[in-house]
Amino acid sequence: MLSMAFFQDKRVFITGHTGFKGSWLCKILANAGAKVTGYSLQPPTEPNLFTICGVQNQINSIIGDIRDLSKLKQVFDEVQPEIVIHLAAQPIVRDGYKEPVYTYETNVMGTVNLLECVRMNSCVKSFLNVTTDKVYKNNEWVWGYREDEPLDGYDPYSNSKSCSELVTHGYKNSFFSDGRVAISTARAGNVIGGGDFANDRIIPDCVRAANKNSPIIVRNPYSVRPYQHVLEPLYAYLMIAQAQYQDIKFSGYYNVGPDESDCVATGKLVTLFCEKWGNGQKWENKFVGGPHEAGFLKLDCSKLKAAFGWKPHWNIEKAVEKTVEWYMEYAKCGDICNFMDQQIGEYES
Repeated sequence: MLSMAFFQDKRVFITGHTGFKGSWLCKILANAGAKVTGYSLQPPTEPNLFTICGVQNQINSIIGDIRDLSKLKQVFDEVQPEIVIHLAAQPIVRDGYKEPVYTYETNVMGTVNLLECVRMNSCVKSFLNVTTDKVYKNNEWVWGYREDEPLDGYDPYSNSKSCSELVTHGYKNSFFSDGRVAISTARAGNVIGGGDFANDRIIPDCVRAANKNSPIIVRNPYSVRPYQHVLEPLYAYLMIAQAQYQDIKFSGYYNVGPDESDCVATGKLVTLFCEKWGNGQKWENKFVGGPHEAGFLKLDCSKLKAAFGWKPHWNIEKAVEKTVEWYMEYAKCGDICNFMDQQIGEYES
């Protein structure tokens, strides 16, 4: 159902645009001819994909804090977006334990602030809040969670994203029941792909170790996660945003993840990385301590498939292959902007 031509000249507002997913999303939409405004803090890492790919030259990039309602409202009033995609968050589980107040302020009140801007402006027709697979109460069972399962994230990050879901539900019921704005949330699985330089994420950890010719340290090799290439959820987000813009009946709550066969243990993911990277790369099972993390997590994406006829394009092996290709291109100082366009084109085709 997705047509990228739909986004030509559409005014799209993206929070968290300087992050890993945000940078890829801005690139996709800029290539499609959308009028993109991004609102976010400075890029969260150095190096970072936002700077490397040069997408800031293709969009209207505003540096601001999602917690700052007055500035957010000022920008929102100026650009009058038709479509809003909310990515801004403190996204790291372990950082949530270190900075719980900041995590809740950003992930909960940031959502409140953005929905206040939507409430006070009649321009918005489609709003999508991107959360996470970790919003569910985790029972460590072997089947995938469905959208009607209880929300109750365990740790500050996961719980704050559960709260963000509840905030969205509350605003939808209280202020948008007349149907003037189509509102959805998307609960995405773990993403991998080129350009992620974050701490405490498995693929960036793999790349850092490989670049040092060191073994990769894997602290939880048996934990199962719904890993997917970053382009998979991004195109699903755009599909939802477009569909509900055109027909409000598509608004709702959606899981976005890989097929069950591609929900793999972290050890298998790292083994695939080593195979694609080559050079005799190895990994070691070494638990180095740390806070609670779920051992088993899958998503049931039947609703998304039934509503849109959607299916993943790249399986886990292809996802790792495309990820490694990106980092190798970056290592040889290649043209990352052009390389991303190639991967986007390959995915779309």
